[in-house]
This record gives sequence, structure tokens and C-alpha cells, in this order.
Amino acid sequence: MTQHTNTPQLKVRAAQPHLEAQLQQQGLHPLLARLMAARGAVKPEDVQARLQDLLNPLDMKGMAEAAEILADALEAGARIVVIGDYDCDGATATAVAVRGLRMLLAALGADEAACRYHIDFLVPNRFDYGYGLSPQIVRLAAEQFEPDLLVTVDNGIASVDGVREANDLGIGVVVTDHHLPGDTLPEALAIVNPNQPGCGFESKSIAGVGVMFYTLLATRAVLRDRGAFDAQSQPRIDQLLDLVALGTVADVVKLDANNRRLVAHGLKRIRQAQAQPGLLALFNEAGRDHRKAVATDLGFSIGPRLNAAGRLSDMTIGIRTLITDDAAEASRLAAQLGQMNEERKRIEESMKRDALADIEAFVSSDNPAAGVVVAHDSWHQGVIGILASRIKEKLYRPTIALAPGDAGEWKGSGRSVPGVHLRDVLDLVSKRLPEGAMPKFGGHAMAAGLTLDGQYLDEFKVAFAQAVLDLCDPSALTQTVETDGSIPADYIVGQAADLLETQVWGQGFPPPLFHDEFEVVEHRLLKNAHSKFTLRRDGKTFTALRWRSTEPLPHKVRIAYRFERDTFQGGEAVQLIVEHVL
Repeated sequence: MTQHTNTPQLKVRAAQPHLEAQLQQQGLHPLLARLMAARGAVKPEDVQARLQDLLNPLDMKGMAEAAEILADALEAGARIVVIGDYDCDGATATAVAVRGLRMLLAALGADEAACRYHIDFLVPNRFDYGYGLSPQIVRLAAEQFEPDLLVTVDNGIASVDGVREANDLGIGVVVTDHHLPGDTLPEALAIVNPNQPGCGFESKSIAGVGVMFYTLLATRAVLRDRGAFDAQSQPRIDQLLDLVALGTVADVVKLDANNRRLVAHGLKRIRQAQAQPGLLALFNEAGRDHRKAVATDLGFSIGPRLNAAGRLSDMTIGIRTLITDDAAEASRLAAQLGQMNEERKRIEESMKRDALADIEAFVSSDNPAAGVVVAHDSWHQGVIGILASRIKEKLYRPTIALAPGDAGEWKGSGRSVPGVHLRDVLDLVSKRLPEGAMPKFGGHAMAAGLTLDGQYLDEFKVAFAQAVLDLCDPSALTQTVETDGSIPADYIVGQAADLLETQVWGQGFPPPLFHDEFEVVEHRLLKNAHSKFTLRRDGKTFTALRWRSTEPLPHKVRIAYRFERDTFQGGEAVQLIVEHVL
């Protein structure tokens, strides 16, 4: 039997000599000019990430209307409730909305107690209410707060029934979202979403937190034009960019030029200890130095801690962490999030063991399916998204993980690979299954969720794999490792590592990855789980780490790697991080 290994294919990122020369002429270091040009950077503002180069908020459809409505509500002393979401993007968007609207209300003369009363939030518990502005959440908000206006963040574009319920109760709704819309839009007072039909906003990949940040900028401009304050005395909405950076990176949206500007300035605030107390407390709890904060800290250390609350309990604790100004309370809440994250890890490990049989069947197959569906009746709904992500990384296939829901339903969460649009796949599956088999689904190209009638589980598995096959080029199911080619050994120094850290790298703007051949001098194990190597090339010796692998390497090996400062050795020492053996 032929074992399915899905060996990665090497691809060197296309060079752009004319752009490279152009960027060098503008003063960029040759290495940085080469890397930026290969990623499509063509103008100084693509590299410099200046705030003044941010896209205009009014380019977003519905923004002018939403800003006027919010300004009217703030001036009238209306009670506004922000309806959030239970992932990191939703939590940061909620915190940005609450903090920003309170800042604007305070600038209009309200005291702290009034700001807290007039601007509040409600986030659905995923286990009780599910996602978004549902009719149940509208009724809960009406009972708890008696609001005049609901503002959705990172949700709402699909909440046709929820908005109708709010309208029936006499509550206005402003939708701010970034998810792809369905065939019918909700009848809200205003909809701000760059992905709605007819919106010309250039950055279609802005996160939900970014949309809310932009909405605050537009609302501030309306109040400024009305004479509520001037440019010197207006509230500093940019003080919320640390939260915008966290939500943007954690939601794994494409880091286009506009998103990189938002993230770069958010990271700058974090490094300068100008972030919210809760975010600094999360850095401390995670054992990360905020003074050296980079995007990967947000995506792999801070984001998971915040997400743990929404996965295992209620995201309210995560949002409270981000909106408190009390450093002691922030530390206490951050510690609770850390404990939840450890519990999430334990649950995830147990679920991965349950999934092993399905994974082994896939790996040993002569003709593995184009899409993978795993389900278990003991799995935790809040962790299936992470499980799907881990299996997708191992098998390099679009993956759906399902856990039991209510009344014979399964709740599913999926992750995809580049070239397979997961929401489109689910849309096709829903059309092929019997009516009512998939009551709900939605999401992005790379991540999506669904509800499935349990009696159709076996049919869903077959239909999902077939839909993936029908909608993608077969080459999309072979992992490609794209590198920036070879780099001179003399370039692999601490100064170059620092230079690379001046830029924001991530989804859609991948961090530099090089490939070269090395001679293996020594191999040691770290905690019996990782490998440490001494490598030699062109007369220079390097320390290299390979995480989650204990396998030795041949005497001569070609690797795809990145490099960073070796903080343990200090000085100019660097270490290579082995990402792939080629």
C-alpha cells in the first residue's frame, strides 16, 4: 500500500528586480528591498506603514450613515449595547467599540458612571445562543439593558431574523462586520461591511475589529464637524490600535498594506507600554516581553489565551480583561485566562487522541479523500476549531471537526488550505444535501462553521470531500513551501534579524523563509521533544532548532528556515529555526 505523505513541493518566490531596485533607491536595505518587492510592495507607504496612509473610512459603504446614527445616539444620551462575538477578533472589536464610544461620550461631557451606563456590551455564550445577533440575543439585550441602539461587531451581516426582532421591539441596529454576506441583507439602520455588495473599500480583508475602529474614526469626524471638539481636543482613537493589532493578527486575515499599518502601530504602542492594562497583563502572564512584541506573539501567545474564554466558558471575561483600566484586576483576569488556556490544551490533546484513528486511515490510504471530516460524541464544541486546524496542518486537507450539539444536531468548525474556499464548499454541500440537513453555515475562505442534522453525518462526509474536489484545482491539495531562495551566509546576523523585525509579517504577507544546504555537525535533543543542531555553511557555524521533532538529519541537508536573535546567547548570536526539511 502506498502511504500518503503529501511531501511539500518547493517553490521560490518570484523575484521582482525592478521593484527591488526602486525600493533600494528609496533607501531600503538590499535584503529588505528584495523581500518586500517579492511580496508586491511597490511604494514607500507599503513599507513605512504610516498612519496617515490609512484608507479613508468614508470609502466603506454605509459608513457615513452609521457615523451619523452613532453621533446622534451619543449626543441624545441613548443607551447603546455592543453585541460581540466569542473569538479574539470579536472580543477585541467589542472592547474597541466599548472603549471608543465611551471616549466619545466622555468628550461630550458625560462622567465615568454615565459612560458605563450608556455604553455596555453583550456577547453570546456559544453553547447557549450560538453565533451572532440571534432573536434570542436581541430579547436578552432588551431585558438586561433596555437599549435604544444595538451595534454588532464582527457579526450581524447574516442576522436577518435578529435585526427583524430588534426592529419589532423598536430597537435600532447598526451592523459592523467583515464576513461574507448571504443572499439577503438584514434591514438594519446602517450596514458597514467592506464585503457587502457595492462597497468600494480597497481592503476587503480588514478584520471585524478594524471595521469597528474605522467606524469610530468616522463617528469622531461627525462630532468634530458638529463642534463637539476640535482636532486638538478630540479623543485619541489611535490609543486603541493595540487591540486592533491583536484582533487582526489573531483572526488570520490577509495582512494587506492597510492591515499592516494598523498592526504596525498597534505593536508600537505595545512595545512602548502604551497598550491597555489587560493586554500588557496577558503578555506578562504568557511570559512574553511586551517591549519586544511582534505579530507572532499576538497570534500564538496572546490570542489563544483570549480565545480560551470563548471556547470553554464565556468571552465576557476576555472582554472585561481588555476594557478594565485597573492593573490589578487586569492581572487577576489574565491569570484566569491563562488557566483556561491550559485546560483548553488538555482537552485538545484528548480530542487529538480520539481523532488518531481517522487520521491514520487517511494517511495509509492509496487515494485519500480531498476533504476530511472527523466527529466524536464526546468532543467539546469550543475546541473543535483548533482540532480542525491541527488536523489540516498534519494532512494538508480542508478539515471539518464536529461535536454534539442540541437535539440530535452536530456543531462543526472547519479550516482550509489555500486554493479551497471553505464557505463556498459548504454552500455547495448545503445545496446537495436534503433540505434542512445543514440549517446554518457561514465563514471565510479559510475558516467556517456549520450546524448539521445528525442523521446526515455520513452523507455530509462524502458530500464534503466531493465538493472540495469539484471546487478546487487538484494542485491545491499538495502543500507548497514557498521560500525567498538562498541568502548569503554573511547576511545571517543579529542586525539582519532586527531589520526583518521592523516589518509586520503574517497571513498573505508571509515572514521571510530561506532555503540552503548545510552540513550537520551535531544533533542534541531538547526535553526529548525538540532537536537542536549545529550546522555549517560557507565556513560559518550556526545553531539551529527544529520544534516538535526528534529525528536526526542526514550529514548534508537542504532546509527551509528562518532566523532570529538567540536571546540565550546574547550579543550578535542568531539561531536558525528549521521549518521544513526538503
